Amino acid sequence: MSDDLKLTRRNVLLGGTALAAAAGIAPAAATAELLEYKPGQAFPGVIGRTFDVSKPAWPEPRRAREGAANVLFIILDDTGFGQLGCFGGLINTPNLDALAANGLRYNNMHTTALCSPSRSCFLTGRNHHSNGMACITEGSEGFPGSNGQIPFENGFLSEILQQNGYNTYALGKWHLTPAEQTSAAGPYDRWPLGRGFERYFGFLGGDTHQYYPELVRDNSQTEPEKTPEEGYHLTPDLVEKAKAMIADSKQVAPNKPFFMYFAPGAMHAPHHVPKEWADKYRGKFDDGWDAYRQKAFARQKQLGIVPANTVLARHDPDVQDWGKLSADEHRLFARMMEVFAGYLEHTDHYIGELVAFLKDIGEYDNTLVMVVSDNGASAEGGPNGSVNEGKFFNNVPDDLQQNLAAINDIGGPKYFNHYPWGWTHAGNTPFRRWKRETYRGGVSDPFPISWPKGIAARGEIRSQYCHAIDMVPTVLDALGITPPPSIRGVTQSPIQGFSLKSSFDDASAPSLHLTQYFEMFGHRSLYHDGWRAVCPWPGTSFTESGRTFGAPIDYNRLIELDARGWELYNVNEDFAETNNLAETERDRLIAMIGMWYVEAGKYDVLPIDSRGTARFADPRPQISASRKKYVYYPGTQAVPGNAAPYLINVAHSISVQANVPETGAEGVLFSMGGVDGGFVFYVQSGKLVYGYNYVADQRFKIASTETVPAGDHIFSVEFTPTGKADIPKGKGVPAAIKLFVDGRQIGSGDLPVTIPLQLGLAAGVVVGADTGSPTMDTDYKAPFAYTGSIKKALVDITGEPVEDMAARMKMYLSRQ
Repeated sequence: MSDDLKLTRRNVLLGGTALAAAAGIAPAAATAELLEYKPGQAFPGVIGRTFDVSKPAWPEPRRAREGAANVLFIILDDTGFGQLGCFGGLINTPNLDALAANGLRYNNMHTTALCSPSRSCFLTGRNHHSNGMACITEGSEGFPGSNGQIPFENGFLSEILQQNGYNTYALGKWHLTPAEQTSAAGPYDRWPLGRGFERYFGFLGGDTHQYYPELVRDNSQTEPEKTPEEGYHLTPDLVEKAKAMIADSKQVAPNKPFFMYFAPGAMHAPHHVPKEWADKYRGKFDDGWDAYRQKAFARQKQLGIVPANTVLARHDPDVQDWGKLSADEHRLFARMMEVFAGYLEHTDHYIGELVAFLKDIGEYDNTLVMVVSDNGASAEGGPNGSVNEGKFFNNVPDDLQQNLAAINDIGGPKYFNHYPWGWTHAGNTPFRRWKRETYRGGVSDPFPISWPKGIAARGEIRSQYCHAIDMVPTVLDALGITPPPSIRGVTQSPIQGFSLKSSFDDASAPSLHLTQYFEMFGHRSLYHDGWRAVCPWPGTSFTESGRTFGAPIDYNRLIELDARGWELYNVNEDFAETNNLAETERDRLIAMIGMWYVEAGKYDVLPIDSRGTARFADPRPQISASRKKYVYYPGTQAVPGNAAPYLINVAHSISVQANVPETGAEGVLFSMGGVDGGFVFYVQSGKLVYGYNYVADQRFKIASTETVPAGDHIFSVEFTPTGKADIPKGKGVPAAIKLFVDGRQIGSGDLPVTIPLQLGLAAGVVVGADTGSPTMDTDYKAPFAYTGSIKKALVDITGEPVEDMAARMKMYLSRQ
């Protein structure tokens, strides 16, 4: 081999600096001599007829400003103002407390009262209706402010920072893609990688099973690397992936900064945590939620988190008097809170591991860390808590005896648990109410910020008014980056938030954010210059109004509410909204009601839609044309429920073309559900079986009377409604079930009740397995993959009887 060829090969293997060194040129000098030009500029080099009379020039790589800070957003879920230790809470959060002690605590931070809307604000700096996010993505409607599609003119912080030389990573909960667009058919432009994140690992929906999560890596579904029995839990997995992403880049380009959006599923239901973490709090909450509120309130005053003149909001009329509860209720409700507390401390521990990693690699001091929750504590567990949050979404009441029977397993993989709303009320101390409502309990959230290199203050409290839309402009101001006029050719809308940078080292800096509207499910409010006007809906409480969540507001009701339904608070003097001044400050209130409508017009807030879970059942545009027959294949990604046929309260059949070896086979043919609810069609002990999980409240099993024959067959199940649904009472249609082999009936049975609105929260179509948590957990362990072979499956919602269409079905499947 010639010397020239040897040198060329060495250059390919070792990189350009090796070539420079081989030529006797120092690598730094070789790099310094490179001529670069910005994209769009004319080529500044020389192009001659041959290389020796030419001068090269290179397009300038995207490089961040030298010394630019990393940015880390830590997004908690459903965490109340009074739950973190550094905000007066009674739960141990030493790592978040340490971040706050090394930086600032903002006690006047506000969100939108719901997850997807707030998260859209965190990443765009625009209001949630401007982002089309009036509700979570599953509750989208066909209006500009609520269609669930964040406009591309509202650029994400990730898109801006990527253009400025940053690596961009997202981990954990996303919940910003229209639910019907989360399947493998896409489109992918509103997935994390479509909105400026270079890498993603997490779950696209609103929550997930923490032991059996529905995971996506970049643009593809993936499975956890371990099982719960092997110690798997999502939070430590997210932290390990986060550390790896940072290390992957830093080992190659140590000076390249990163933006990381780290959003674990905690503290959203299910409250899943290994038992030893919950047991650390054994007995700590036996004195109840009212005692918690008093203790947390005292700590908040001691810490200076709330002003000294703050009055604790009243005991909520919807919350039971702890002293009047039974011993069984005390035992159950206290355990549910122990599990929640263990979950939060567990989450804090692994956040601490991520922060420790940043310290180990020398990046912590120059990392701007912002910690926030997406809304106040959640009341979705209802008055008595739940072992299956899916009951809330289906109007199914919880059962105390069932919950008591589950007490020793709460927090483990078997249940989708949530604590009672008495703990919600306590978690939002000192405020009233909770998530989904725009009283301060729903919209006020803890907000610690740490940046040792950029913020001189340590452990101080800041009271400047701030909102979720202020995070993006604060970051850009801190980094010295001007919002771009366009991103990927799309002209950008103005950022609507305000920077907090002026308050970093000046506690007396004036609040720049003077006016902010709120609207969530018809619950409205407006902040303006130290005052808050609030129009509660369905009322000040369910007990006082006689209405429940989701009560509709029609035009006449709205007129009535605007005339008599608003309250007014001077929050400069009344931090917890306890003194309603609507009567004595009538002129101010009228002006603020008018101002709310001005803001509503400006930010696409109208029309007001107070419907709750009923919104989830509304039809939405699908990527494919409407049809009555759907064909699915084994070995493919799960089809999310929002992109799958709606099989609730309607006649349908499912047919699976499969082979049974002579030695027999077993496993799942078709599934659509999880441990929190759904159905599964499977073979076990030689019998064809249809299993139905009614929101983990009841499980029904219908098996064939004959053994499944060997050979190639079409196995079918037919679902025929036999009565009407009673959706307000949490009951879907009763149904008759028939089982078939090649159109010949081999079994039948009845379902006395079915799910009325929504299958398990992560239910999607899977052929050949029951991935995630097991739908019929009493019968098998997930994924219970089919041991024979499957060619395809057909879902038919024409309503035609399987016996009448057997021949046509076989022909249809063979042609697909």
